Amino acid sequence: MWTDSLPPVRGKLLRDEPLGPFTWFRVGGKADALFIPADADDLADFLKALDPRVPVTVLGVGSNVIVRDGGVEGVVIRLAGRPFAGIATDGDIITAGAGALDSMVARASAKAGLAGLEFYAGIPGTIGGALTMNAGCYGAETKDILVSAWGLNRKGERVDYALGDFGYTYRHSEAPADIIWIEAIYRGTPDDPEAVAARIAEITSRREQTQPIREKTGGSTFKNPPGHSSWKLVDEAGWRGKLFKATGGGAMFSELHSNFMINPGEATAADIEGLGEAVRADVLAKTGVQLDWEIRRIGRA
Repeated sequence: MWTDSLPPVRGKLLRDEPLGPFTWFRVGGKADALFIPADADDLADFLKALDPRVPVTVLGVGSNVIVRDGGVEGVVIRLAGRPFAGIATDGDIITAGAGALDSMVARASAKAGLAGLEFYAGIPGTIGGALTMNAGCYGAETKDILVSAWGLNRKGERVDYALGDFGYTYRHSEAPADIIWIEAIYRGTPDDPEAVAARIAEITSRREQTQPIREKTGGSTFKNPPGHSSWKLVDEAGWRGKLFKATGGGAMFSELHSNFMINPGEATAADIEGLGEAVRADVLAKTGVQLDWEIRRIGRA
C-alpha cells in the first residue's frame, strides 16, 4: 500500500482517517492519508518528497465543503494550530496565517484600529480558503484588502503572489489550484477601534439572526447568478425546509436562510450533494437560471 511509504514528517500523519468530524456538515468518508504538518517547513519537505502521482487536497476548517461518502483519494492536508494561525499587525498592515479564522482576523483588525476587514467576521472559514475563492460578504471581498500572499506549490516550492497575480473575480481566483497558501498580507484603513468593533458586532449579530450557524451546515451553497439572489431562486422553487433523501436520513435547505443546506440529523454526503443537484436542476427548469456551486465537493461518491 502506497500509504506505508509516505515521507517522514514532524507533524501528524494518519492513515484511513475519517474526515466527517473535520467538516461542519459532519459527513463524509475517510482520507487515504491525513497530514497535519508541524509548520511550513515540515509541509515543504513532505511535498518535495511525496510521489508526484499522489493527489493532494487541502482542507481548512471544513466550513464550506462536502466530503463525499467514498472518502478522498491521496493525501489530505490540514493546516491547524499556532504555526499556521498567527495574526500580527504593524501600522496599517495585517499579516495572517492561512489557518487563521477569518473572524479572528477581523477582530484583530478592530483591536489595531484598522477598518476594511470587518466583513471577515461574517465568513465562517480560514484565510487560506478566503484567498482561494476571493471570499466576501456584505458588499466587500478579499480582493479589496489583500496586498499579497505566499504559499507552496505541489513540488514544495515557495510561490509569492501580489494582489494582481490572483486575477480575482466573483468567488474565483486564477491562481493554480495546487498552491497551498501559508500566509497573507492585508492593508487596512486607520479608524477608531471602537467604531470598527461596533461594525463587526453588527455583522455578527446580523449573521446570527439570518443564518443557521448553530446547525450542521456549510455556508452559502450557491453563488449568486448575475442579476439574481440564490436564496430567492431556491425559495421560489419551493425548496425551503423540504427534506431530500438519497441514501441516508436526508438534508434540507434551512428555514432560516434558503441558500444554506443543513444536515438535520443523519444525512449522508449523498443526501446533501443530491439535494443541491436536485435544486439546481429544478431552478434551471423553472427559471432558466443556472445555479453554480459555491460549496466545494471533494472525494469519491
